[in-house]
Amino acid sequence: MNRGRENWQLIGIGIIFLVAVVLVPLLNGLAPEGSFLHISDFQMNTWGKYLAFAILAISLNLLWGYTGLLCLGQCLFFGLGAYAFGMYLMLMIGREGQYSGELPNFMVILGYHELPAHWKPFYSFWFATGAVFWVPGLLAFVFGFFVFRSRIRGVYFSIITQALTYAARLLFNRNEFTFGGTNGFTNYKSILGLPINGPIVEKGLFIGTSIALVLSLLFCWWLVRTKYGKVQRAIRDSENRVLFSGYSTTSYKLFIFVVAAMMAGVAGAFYVPQVGIINPEEVHPYRSLEVVVWVAVGGRGTLWGPVIGAVFVNWLKSWATYQFPEYWLIILGVLFVVTVLFLPGGIISLFPVLKPKVLNLYGWAKARILALRSASAT
Repeated sequence: MNRGRENWQLIGIGIIFLVAVVLVPLLNGLAPEGSFLHISDFQMNTWGKYLAFAILAISLNLLWGYTGLLCLGQCLFFGLGAYAFGMYLMLMIGREGQYSGELPNFMVILGYHELPAHWKPFYSFWFATGAVFWVPGLLAFVFGFFVFRSRIRGVYFSIITQALTYAARLLFNRNEFTFGGTNGFTNYKSILGLPINGPIVEKGLFIGTSIALVLSLLFCWWLVRTKYGKVQRAIRDSENRVLFSGYSTTSYKLFIFVVAAMMAGVAGAFYVPQVGIINPEEVHPYRSLEVVVWVAVGGRGTLWGPVIGAVFVNWLKSWATYQFPEYWLIILGVLFVVTVLFLPGGIISLFPVLKPKVLNLYGWAKARILALRSASAT
């Protein structure tokens, strides 16, 4: 049973890879615009954003679904990755900006005459790419070390992560913090010398996001099958028993907290060039609550639940904010309440229930077709 489920999970990951990395870019570039098979640049960009959100949801699922740590600040690490890569994109504007010189436009407006020292390394694409990992990872390590060492758990852990996120948002809002204040970073021009709105970059970002999603799924699939994954789930179910068994739960929780922060940073790095902006609103505590909804609706503690939840909820958000803009938050709240009360396992829990019904329907339809063929033959 488990072997068959694992095989289907790998097949699903392979299908995502083929569709997202091969089929979608081909339909975007080769199918004529008038064809129903054509995928427009806007659609590809939108789905690239959804896939970045799916990576973010997977990172929270590692903490909440598999380890029992409900982090209400996951968007902080998402924002740190986005800001780290956004610094590189802002420096690439160069003399193409509204103001002459190598300073970002917002620094010129604020009266800066020299680029701050902590900005200078971000001229390097590879330094910025590395910062996407180590900046959120370092913060998660320092914060997690003191929190887990103090045996803070449960609702207190959730509250303190939300407080950290709120404090970070206040810092990013301040102009003297040198990260654009309330406006953040926007108006990007190029990446690696290529126009950021060009077809090559757009396809490359979508393919890169898809590959990152596939690698995240493969990592989670591998992790839960290891001894570490078993201890991780044991901590979720009963941390005290794990402690009495001689395991250091602090080390396990700190490791997964840092890994999840890095994954969220990668999601943010792919998000910022495709959306074209990053500002403190993306670090707002309510954004992290939305990620909790994605995971809960899809099904926490599963491989595919966070992906399904992130894509479905964000697609629903795009539709509802256009059709019923005043009622979107009500729709989201109702969706969460219905999921908690009537579908605690999330959307993914419907598949085992629907599978026998679908097979029975298929068997009935097949029997009817055979009966009609035999009747027509006689």
